[in-house]
Amino acid sequence: MSEDAKRHLPLWRRDFPIRWDEDHYVTRRQLAKFLTLGSAILVGANVAMVAAGRKHTAESYPPQRICAADALGPGESLLFRYPTAQDPCILVRTKAGALVAFSQVCTHLSCAVVYRKSDDRLFCPCHEGVFACHEGTAGAEPLEGPPERPLPRITLDVRQGNVFATGVAL
Repeated sequence: MSEDAKRHLPLWRRDFPIRWDEDHYVTRRQLAKFLTLGSAILVGANVAMVAAGRKHTAESYPPQRICAADALGPGESLLFRYPTAQDPCILVRTKAGALVAFSQVCTHLSCAVVYRKSDDRLFCPCHEGVFACHEGTAGAEPLEGPPERPLPRITLDVRQGNVFATGVAL
């Protein structure tokens, strides 16, 4: 543009010399490609996260002796820490005689759960959450109250008359 033509332009045009016909717009096709590729990446990331979550269901830790196998009678419980000193757990011999262990940390707001012998269940006194306490489940399933996720189960192994914690199943 010549200097004479520039002088006849309004002041705002001289301050912002953008020519719309030279600007690079994003076409609908480019936008559709971008959205399709972005969606495909998000779907792939979600599939990878689900696959990783299913693969990582149980963690193995070094075995830790908890007590003698006959130390608990039916309807009794024992507190211990596993896999670290900051992880409180509860070992229960159910009324049926099975040994089960769970994390003692409530999945609602992290209060400590206790064993209630009267109904053979784990009870969270903070918000009156109740968890099933029986053998064969992945975790102590919530039965009542606000908790929606089960307590992580501590895998046990009884060897030579002793109970060992061997892992955490989520």
